[in-house]
Amino acid sequence: MATLRIGAGPTSRSSISTAGVFDAALVLAFAAIGRLSHGESLAGLGVTYWPFLGALIIGWLLLRAWRHPRRIVWIGVGIWIATVAGGLLLRLASGQGVQLSFAIVTTIVLGVFLLGWRAIAALLLRRGRQRMPAAA
Repeated sequence: MATLRIGAGPTSRSSISTAGVFDAALVLAFAAIGRLSHGESLAGLGVTYWPFLGALIIGWLLLRAWRHPRRIVWIGVGIWIATVAGGLLLRLASGQGVQLSFAIVTTIVLGVFLLGWRAIAALLLRRGRQRMPAAA
C-alpha cells in the first residue's frame, strides 16, 4: 500500500480518501435527513448540500487535513467548525436563509457526524492494537 510520510508518521492514501469520503457522505446524509424531515424532496438536495460541501472542502484545505485525517483534536474539530460556519455563511450569501434553530441543529448533527466517526475509528484502532500480540 502506498503511504505518504507527513508529520509524525505515515498516512496511507486510502486512509486519506476514506476520511474525505466519510466526511462528504456524512454531510450529504445531514442534508438529506434535513430535507426529508421537513417534507422536502431529494430533488433539491444539491441546493442544500453544496454550501456545506464547499465549506468542508475549504476546511480540509485550510487545516491540511490530509496529514492526519482521523485526528479528532484540531483536524476533526476544525473541520466541524469550518463546515458549520462556512456552510451557514454560504447559505446566507446564496439567499437560502438561516434560522437560529437550523444553526443549532446543524452544529449538533455535524458535530456528532464529523467527530463521531473519528472517535469510533480511534476506538477501533486502539482495540486492534491492544489485541495484537507483542513481538518477542
